[in-house]
Amino acid sequence: MRPVTLKEIAKELEISVATVSKALKGYPDVNPKTRKKVEALAKALNYSPNTAAINLRKQHTKTIGVIIPAVVHYFFSSVIDAIIKIADERGYLVILLQSDESFELEEKQVNLLLSKGIDGLIISLSNHTRTYTHLKKLRDFDVPFVQMDKISKIVESSKVIIDDRKAAYEAVEYLIKKGHKRIAHFRAGLTPQNSIDRYLGYKMALEDHNILFDKSLVYICDNNKDFEDGQINAEKLINDHGNSVDAIFAVSDLVAIGAMHYLKNNNINVPNDIAVIGFSNWFMSSVISPQLSTVNQDGSKIGEAAINLLFEEINNKKEGHPRLNKTVVIDTHLIIRESTG
Repeated sequence: MRPVTLKEIAKELEISVATVSKALKGYPDVNPKTRKKVEALAKALNYSPNTAAINLRKQHTKTIGVIIPAVVHYFFSSVIDAIIKIADERGYLVILLQSDESFELEEKQVNLLLSKGIDGLIISLSNHTRTYTHLKKLRDFDVPFVQMDKISKIVESSKVIIDDRKAAYEAVEYLIKKGHKRIAHFRAGLTPQNSIDRYLGYKMALEDHNILFDKSLVYICDNNKDFEDGQINAEKLINDHGNSVDAIFAVSDLVAIGAMHYLKNNNINVPNDIAVIGFSNWFMSSVISPQLSTVNQDGSKIGEAAINLLFEEINNKKEGHPRLNKTVVIDTHLIIRESTG
């Protein structure tokens, strides 16, 4: 059914479109009898305002974009839930896109969202994002945006992160204090900032405890399939080092679970032969056997902080203020379970 217009209501009542508009908005200079007639007819005809047109006239569309590497990832699903909940409470629509860890797709998605006239964007970069012209385009078009989780330090914007270096340091230090000295690290690719920082935290913990860093114990997970990467690198680790390794610090829980799966299938006991610790506290971490020790990374808090920070940036723009370029750091903590003994 075609929506009723203000012009049709005005024609029916033989008054101007401006009077109809003012009556429906409650302007005090409209005759009360006229207002009642307008309201009654609008209700009878199921009139509803064209909010898209109103928002465009106000130069905002009440839509925000969110680009993440993977929707199915438990961490990102909790981030998304928080973003959508708060956006909905504020009357905003969320356009959610998945880059699938592809820089090319991520770049296309930014351009698509720009063409849709979004009011702002939240983005977690793909593992393969190495240039940032698409993010600079957001600045050129004066579109507020917030980077979260996987970010670029060289792009000026507001950011929501955890202290990846500190979190990794604490995880590895815990393993060291449990008596482990030959600790392997299954890291993500070479470019994501969180992968870099977790690697640096791992390395720093070893050095601070007088354990010689051995680069042959560092394995890269770059197939974008965390569980398989965990299995593949666990097999490489055992083939390369036999039973000389006594612990694994993995970049994510799913990588850790993949490693544990390989170890179990090859009669290598976790934690007696090799201790394993993951990162993010995915829900499966507490239901597998043995339960996985991990770094708790609260996706809900990150999502809440990201959307609230984006709204701050949007409001700043409306009021003519400069960008905040604020960084919010969300706390993490270790959760110790069976996989580390």
